[in-house]
Amino acid sequence: MDEEKGFTIRDRRGAGSESAEKTGETAAQSHAARPAEPVSNQPVPPINFVSFVYSLAMSALMCLGEQVGEGSAGQVPNLAQAQEIIDILTMLESKTKGNLTAEEETLLQETLYTLRIKFVERATHQVRRAGQSTQILKRKPGWHNGAL
Repeated sequence: MDEEKGFTIRDRRGAGSESAEKTGETAAQSHAARPAEPVSNQPVPPINFVSFVYSLAMSALMCLGEQVGEGSAGQVPNLAQAQEIIDILTMLESKTKGNLTAEEETLLQETLYTLRIKFVERATHQVRRAGQSTQILKRKPGWHNGAL
């Protein structure tokens, strides 16, 4: 059986007198051996349904090209990924119907409403900018076909 050839990683960040080349295995080992860097003194939010919905919503907003947080730059919109996250939240809404507190249900409904509106605005903007027809919005049956 042939042995696989390794690969070489060259660190060009100017690490000083350390060796600039490492094999793939030793680079992975050295990365794993490093202690985790301390995070700033921000309190860690509790892990619950509300924080999960917030997390998904922030991810969707980032995929829509929105600025999330102070000093952050918006990224290039990825409508397919944003649509997938919105679909996940929609599935959560249907699967948890009747099992949520009033606060959780309201949060999920308002989050979905906001994300759907932003998605349609961003998609319409991209269609107009690209000069394409609005048929691109009708590619998949579901909420984004006007069933808001």
